[in-house]
Amino acid sequence: MELLGIFIRYPLAALLVAGVFAALWLRSRKVLPGVVAAIWAAYAVYEYLMHTRVLCSGECNIRVDLLLIYPLLVLLTIAGLLSSVRRRAR
Repeated sequence: MELLGIFIRYPLAALLVAGVFAALWLRSRKVLPGVVAAIWAAYAVYEYLMHTRVLCSGECNIRVDLLLIYPLLVLLTIAGLLSSVRRRAR
């Protein structure tokens, strides 16, 4: 999960992941990559607002919210990739 920590330091980098899944959605027209793209884009906005301290006033060092968000992002990312690969294999 340490790899996902880059999005705390550079929150708009999550838009790159959203862009990849948007491209996969455009290519395959499967629903799941589109959903994953939207969730990554929403996460980018959320993390940017946390980074700029709009949603977090003061101490943001302990991010308990990430205990839920990161596993969800990982699972959805894997599912979206598998969905796209499976579609292309047909």
